[in-house]
Amino acid sequence: MTKPTTTNAGIPVESDDESLTAGAQGPILLHDHYLIEKLAQFNRERVPERIVHAKGAGAYGELVVTHDVSEYTKAKLFQPGARTESLARFSTVAGEQGSPDTWRDPRGFAVKFYTEDGNYDLVGNNTPIFFIKDPIKFPDFIRSQKRLPGNGLRDHNMQWDFWTLRPETAHQVTWLMGDRGIPKTYRHMNGYGSHTYQWINAAGERFWVKYHFKTDQGIEYLTQADADRIAGEDADYHRKDLWEAIERGEFPSWTVYVQVMPVAEAEGYRFNPFDLTKVWSHKDYPLIEVGKWTLNRNPRNYFVDIEQAAFEPSNVVPGIGFSPDKMLLGRVFAYADAHRYRIGTNYAQLPPNQARAAEVNSYSKEGAMRYHYNDPNVPVYAPNSFGGPHADPRQAPDGGIWDFDPTIVRAGYVQHAEDGDFTQAGTLVREVLDDAQRERLVRNIVGHVLGGVREPVLGRVFEYWKNVDADLGKRVEEGVRAELDGGAQS
Repeated sequence: MTKPTTTNAGIPVESDDESLTAGAQGPILLHDHYLIEKLAQFNRERVPERIVHAKGAGAYGELVVTHDVSEYTKAKLFQPGARTESLARFSTVAGEQGSPDTWRDPRGFAVKFYTEDGNYDLVGNNTPIFFIKDPIKFPDFIRSQKRLPGNGLRDHNMQWDFWTLRPETAHQVTWLMGDRGIPKTYRHMNGYGSHTYQWINAAGERFWVKYHFKTDQGIEYLTQADADRIAGEDADYHRKDLWEAIERGEFPSWTVYVQVMPVAEAEGYRFNPFDLTKVWSHKDYPLIEVGKWTLNRNPRNYFVDIEQAAFEPSNVVPGIGFSPDKMLLGRVFAYADAHRYRIGTNYAQLPPNQARAAEVNSYSKEGAMRYHYNDPNVPVYAPNSFGGPHADPRQAPDGGIWDFDPTIVRAGYVQHAEDGDFTQAGTLVREVLDDAQRERLVRNIVGHVLGGVREPVLGRVFEYWKNVDADLGKRVEEGVRAELDGGAQS
């Protein structure tokens, strides 16, 4: 037996097919409240898309801790044997909602852990680094990767103009133009917390940590030609692949590792360990296995579970804290603020964002779309004399946060011995990539540059890559010049 249609208020509806009119040929009547409800709801059924990471996919899963890292953190979700439900969202960075999944772009890798102490959000990418090191440059960077204001078109010249004027981008751009710039699927890429975080153990000792999610499916990528072809054939290629794999019961998994640096070693390390454009040497700080993270359940409704999902690095739980990573500290503010704008003040009450096990005793009240509230007898202010919740000084980070000079300045990171902007990018080219990978890197760069980069930016592009690696820069310039000269002759 089919269920009767109702309005959003549960009132039975007499027709799904015809509007209420003044006679068969007359005008539609304003008091057809069901028609008005349907049209008004339709007009409002999209929330603003994310300014960054607009196009994505996601699923639910579970982290199972298989190794003992309790000497580094007291966080309950990382204790041996702990099992924690989680939600993941993968995404492209620069594209809009309808953009192809296979554009050359970093991929967002955001995970929400529903712990008994509240939600812990780890917001990262499929690269261990980023383009910039200070959040004041973030709006400029993103705008340079988006669209021109006049014609609404994406512009490679604008991208390279920003990149070549900010040498700190070199490491990430080298990753982006290499094989891993276009993963085969979301299942075939690694994830990284990227930032430096703080772990605190039961004794109050502090450590700096970086997260690594190594795909158990293996790293696989698309060539530029395959990516271009798929973009025209199936714009939702990555979203569909993730959904269908989980539906088949082929649950993708990642082995979770951390790198751990004792706090005392940070100041004297070869380069500044809080700089998001740098990676830590695995020889200096080997990967320590934590556990297995698996995605095993598709969302029941994409909009509710994924589009409304709100990840924010400000969500940390006891045993985990922040670091002097400037980009992390900027995101601690920016992400939560973006959610309040995009999906509303009470976004934390939406199903994918609700704390699962923790009792929420917040003094937040009212605002649009609020439907959870305290008992009327609970005061709406603190402190109070009537049994309302109160803050617990014992929840302060053990041993303080970190030591810093209280002088107010505008300054970059303290420079360490190996903190050059091009150093790690050059190491990646010369010591990590093989000959075939270097050849594809050159082709990818040349193809991208030929997509509209012009002087004076073009000359800076060649210098940019020569600073990364002299031979690489020479090959890029020769490749571009050959194509430009050939085009001029024809």
